[in-house]
Amino acid sequence: MSYRRIAASAAVLAAGISLVPGAAHAADPAAGKPKPHGVTAPDAAKNVKPETTTFNSPANRSVKQAPAAGNASVAAEAATSGIELELAAFTTSAHGMELDTVTTGTTNPVSISIEWGDGATSQETSTGGQTVTTAHQYGKPGGYTVKVTVTDQVTQASAVNQVAVWTRGSHYTPYGPKRLLDTRNGTGAEQGKVPAYGVTRLKIAGIDGIPEGVTSVALNVTVTNATSGGHITAYADGAERPTTSNVNFAPGQTVPNLVIVPVGKNGYVDLYNGGWESVDLIADVTGYFTKSASSGYTPLAPQRLVDTRNGTGTARGQVKGYGTFTTQVAGTGWVSSNATAVALNVTVTNPKSDGHLTVYPSGQQAPTASNLNFTTGQTIANSVIVPVGPDGKITVRNGAWNPTDVIVDVVGYYSPDSANAYVPVKPARLLDTRDGSKWAWGPLEGRGYIYMPLGNGLPHSKGFVLNSTVTNTKDNGYLAVTPDPNSLGDYENGTEIWPPTPTSSTLNWTVNKTVPNLVQAASGPSGIIDFWNQSDGNIDLIVDIFGVYQDN
Repeated sequence: MSYRRIAASAAVLAAGISLVPGAAHAADPAAGKPKPHGVTAPDAAKNVKPETTTFNSPANRSVKQAPAAGNASVAAEAATSGIELELAAFTTSAHGMELDTVTTGTTNPVSISIEWGDGATSQETSTGGQTVTTAHQYGKPGGYTVKVTVTDQVTQASAVNQVAVWTRGSHYTPYGPKRLLDTRNGTGAEQGKVPAYGVTRLKIAGIDGIPEGVTSVALNVTVTNATSGGHITAYADGAERPTTSNVNFAPGQTVPNLVIVPVGKNGYVDLYNGGWESVDLIADVTGYFTKSASSGYTPLAPQRLVDTRNGTGTARGQVKGYGTFTTQVAGTGWVSSNATAVALNVTVTNPKSDGHLTVYPSGQQAPTASNLNFTTGQTIANSVIVPVGPDGKITVRNGAWNPTDVIVDVVGYYSPDSANAYVPVKPARLLDTRDGSKWAWGPLEGRGYIYMPLGNGLPHSKGFVLNSTVTNTKDNGYLAVTPDPNSLGDYENGTEIWPPTPTSSTLNWTVNKTVPNLVQAASGPSGIIDFWNQSDGNIDLIVDIFGVYQDN
């Protein structure tokens, strides 16, 4: 059966995403642990299907081939044959393609030979007039020319047609970090604040070595000089603005967040100010995606790489004002020795003054870009994708007057050997615990978790690009996002175990704060991801999806 014709669940399967109901039993009622619940989001599932791209070559592009020397009457019949073939190719996954071949001009049996453009071939037999569907998986993303030869088995008449195709998935190229936008001084856009409910357009393709044809870009977007609350939404120029958000802010806050956003066909992305008043926006690029073989992604369960509070990964003690430290990341046991970039969650805690933190490849001067901004005494985290230096190390700089503690968790890496390519999906809200019409269990209880079976039954979906936002917080705490060791069947049967308590953090909050952070989440052994409330008070949790990493 054709992949794209599985009507009952195509929207879920094509994206590599499954959203399945799962009301779990209490894991350990005697221990007083909160009862975990699973996400049910049928409406969101309809919106997470990546667009299927179609490539066509009509029958009139066919080129007839002379038959091999032999029977004169057969050769004469072949010379007058009207045999042609029509081709239609469809993307099915990050690396997957389906090809429909229709032979016209004959009703005889035909043989079909397909050259996929990567050295692989397929052979089919059929009857003229029928549609033959053939599936193929490419090893790397990119553009390929598919050549098809059809031969009439009776007359030996033959024709050739070909179609150019591009995979759906993209690979990552590290870049910078470099500042592309700062509305405070006119970098990348007209100087001046972005008005309430206004949009600033940011040129990506063709800027400072970023190629034309870029499909998505990793940006660290920072809101500053806000005089009201609101949110920022990033999306491809020319596309419909989604209802999801990337950065949430309150009056007086300076808030950063990493976004991975599709680039419009014209090379631009849009940043929408959903606040009641104007704001300044800053955007730093850390890498981009293209449909050419570069670096795939390997997701990891979060691992602690650095903690200055206890000397993990660097010297014990706070990083002094305007000080730096360098730490090994490639070849550490979690991260491949040929990693080109690493995905991190970086946290500042116990800062003695306001400032910012910058993460960059070792061996370089500190760029003007920043990864997270903080105020005195604040604990704040942000996702970071940073190129790895030639020696496999990264450098962290404290851009404040006074010292601070720094924590770094690694959540994945990019390398030429990594099989997973990135596929953006239409942004969709998967969970909002405030919405009683779609979520029956209210806020996420303290020390509890919500499980989300995004990759259940879909082993080729290895990671997900999500944005998590915590709001209505009743106590100080942090959110942890980790793979779940249980299967969906365990939850449905009431045989699940209570997962190990996470030791890493994704975002940190204080009472009555709203805090967002991008999450590159590994799907785990059974495709289930857990969102933990590591505080003693209830929180509301919002989760949006933006893309998926799929292997071949």
